[in-house]
Parts: sequence; structure tokens; C-alpha cells
Amino acid sequence: MSNAGANILHADLDAFYASVEQLLDPSLRGRPIAVGGGVVLAASYEARVFGVHGGMSGYQARKLCPSLLFVAGHFSEYQRLADRVIDVLVDFTPAVERISIDEAFCDVSGAARLFGSPAAIAASIRSRVRTEIGLPISVGIARTKHLAKIASQVAKPDGLVLVEPEYETEFLAPLPVGLIWGVGPVTRGRLADEGIRTIGELAEADPSALQRLLGHAVGSKLGALANNVDQRRVESGRRAKSVGAQSAFGRCAPDPQFIMQVVSHLADRVGGRLRAKHLAGRTITVRVRCTGLRSVTRSITLAAPLSATRTLAEVAADLVASAVGSNGPRIEVTLIGIAVSQLVNERALQLELSLGAHDERSRPGTSAGSGRWSVDHSVDAVRRRFGRDAVGYASVVFSGAGRVPDEFRALAEHDD
Repeated sequence: MSNAGANILHADLDAFYASVEQLLDPSLRGRPIAVGGGVVLAASYEARVFGVHGGMSGYQARKLCPSLLFVAGHFSEYQRLADRVIDVLVDFTPAVERISIDEAFCDVSGAARLFGSPAAIAASIRSRVRTEIGLPISVGIARTKHLAKIASQVAKPDGLVLVEPEYETEFLAPLPVGLIWGVGPVTRGRLADEGIRTIGELAEADPSALQRLLGHAVGSKLGALANNVDQRRVESGRRAKSVGAQSAFGRCAPDPQFIMQVVSHLADRVGGRLRAKHLAGRTITVRVRCTGLRSVTRSITLAAPLSATRTLAEVAADLVASAVGSNGPRIEVTLIGIAVSQLVNERALQLELSLGAHDERSRPGTSAGSGRWSVDHSVDAVRRRFGRDAVGYASVVFSGAGRVPDEFRALAEHDD
């Protein structure tokens, strides 16, 4: 196990984007608000009472909550305030693993002599974040990362939950399986069909039956987590293993033009994040979610790592077309995602001779590839100086695929 005692904290800012807006404008406090407009990017707890949530259309949100007030996002403030919260965590322990803009794990096993028990440290963190920054934060404390994250969800809003090792099974058993990290609507539905709705029921399920139902890897993982078997440690400064992005939309027929519009927008986001970290990857994976919540994935491993936006879009479009084609005619899709893995450092481009190989378009060192590499880095330089909207690729700018502001996507997305 990760630690003998409950020494792992999961700190999670509550309704972060909406809470920041209420902090910046006190007149919004206590009112149902949503960040966004055509699409709800985030909702306050006052709005969530009415069923409003992120990703919902503005029209639907207003029907559920006629008094809902939409506000524009202050994206630079989100990053600034979230960074200040991380600074508070680091004051207590250097073992901080940030997993998104508004949440992080901390290992406080070596901080007891300076700051007291894990519960005392968590209480101090919450007090400082509230008084110094002005934001509510929930903290879960447990022996494993998995359980600490669940505890922080139970603690919401604006609370603290400590799970002592001797009470782990008792705490987990009645909770819904949807609280387990990685259990989405499809998995939850499959488990419910088998009469498994709580974590306790999942823990008691036959491992081989779970593997047959969910696949060997997922079934084994969820069975272990339900029994709080989690060997992962808090890793500060960990290196990303993959970089990805996805777009959800209404039911759409996946014609080639539509596919290229969506993957071009995704590739622009993923490619830019790769280059910002001086990374490139060899394996490209796409995920396509069809109607009925059925998902199909396709991947390819290339001979050379890439980070070029246009090349990534072309490879991803081929993979999406393959995934769609395997599901027959008249299929409709609701989500497309791209991820790049097998990452390597790419601080310079190694040129190569053109030999007419069939995969030449995907090789960054060829004449065509180096040209794209140069264009991408020029675009990146302009955006760093003048902002993301200063320049862009025509296939992205005129596609209408980016309904959600890219500033918000950049904050919400994190590399795995």
C-alpha cells in the first residue's frame, strides 16, 4: 500500500470556475450562475441544485433554472488563483502531484512534526485557501490516492473527510460505483445490469465475472480499487505519458468533411501542448463515441515521433474513418478524442533524406514534414506573443468546431 496510515490528501477546489467568478464579483455570491453562454462551461452549486451542469447547452440550462445568470470567464484569473492554491499546498509538503488545474494529491507523511496530524494539515490548508485566496476547497484524507479522491468527493461542498485505515471497507461499501475514478456512464450501466450499484457490491463481485463483463484490464482494475488496493504513490513533477483532447457534440453523421473539421481542431490543441513541452509522440489513438454510448478506439504507432498539427490531424482522420467504418452505415457519433503517447523529447528536428517511403507524410524530418514543423513553431511564437486568436489554421478557424473557448479547454485539459 502507499502508506501505513492515512497520510495522502486529495485537495479539490469546489465549483472552481464559478467560485472564482463569485469571488471576483461579490454580487454573484449565493446566486445560480454559469460560466459560458451557448454551452455551460461550469455551474455554481446554486445552479447545480436545479440540475445545471458543465457541458449542457445554455438553452437547456435556462429551462431548468430560469433565474440562471451567465457570466464570461476570466481565464487568466483561473490559472493565477489555482497556482496560488498549489503554493499553499507546497508550504506543507514538497510531495504535491497536481492532476488538473483545480485538484492535487499531497503526501504529508513527513510533515507531522512540523504541522501536526494529516487532519490538522488538511484543516490548515482549507483555512488558508479560504482566508488568503477566498475560495472553498474540499479535502479527503486516506491511506491511498484512490480513497483520498473519493473522500474529497464525499466531503463536497467545502468539507473535510478523513478515512482511517480500520474503517475503509465500512466507508466505501455503501457508496455508488460512479465515485470510483474512471467509472463513466457506460461502465456504470453495465454494472447496474448485473445488480452492482455500490462499491461494496463491486468489491464482492467475482473477479473473473468482472473481467468477462468489462474486459481483463478494466475489470481487474475496478475490482482492485473497490477493495482499496492502490499501489500508486504521490509523484511530484511526474512526466506526462500522453497528451490528449476530445470534443463532444450532438448526434452527427460522420462525413469526411465533418471528421476533418473536428480532428483538425483537436490536433491544433494537442499539437500545441506537445510542442510547448518540447515533446513528440509515436502512438496516436482516437476514440469515437457513437449513439448508445458505444465507444470505438483505433491507434497506430509510427516509425518516427511527431508533433505537427496537420500531420496529426491527417493520421487521426484516417483512424476515425476506420473506427466509423467498422460500425456500418447510418452511424451517428457524439464524441471524438485524440491522444498521443510514447512521448520523447523533441527540442530540435533531425532532418532526413526523402526516399519515397509510403509513410513519408508522417515523418517530421522529410522536406514536407520539416516545412510543417517550421509553420507550427511560427504559429506557436505568434500565439505566445499576441494570444491564441492572433493566428490559426484555416481548417480550424472556419470550422466552427471550437464552440468552447480554447482558453477554457487549456485549463480543463491535463496530460496523463
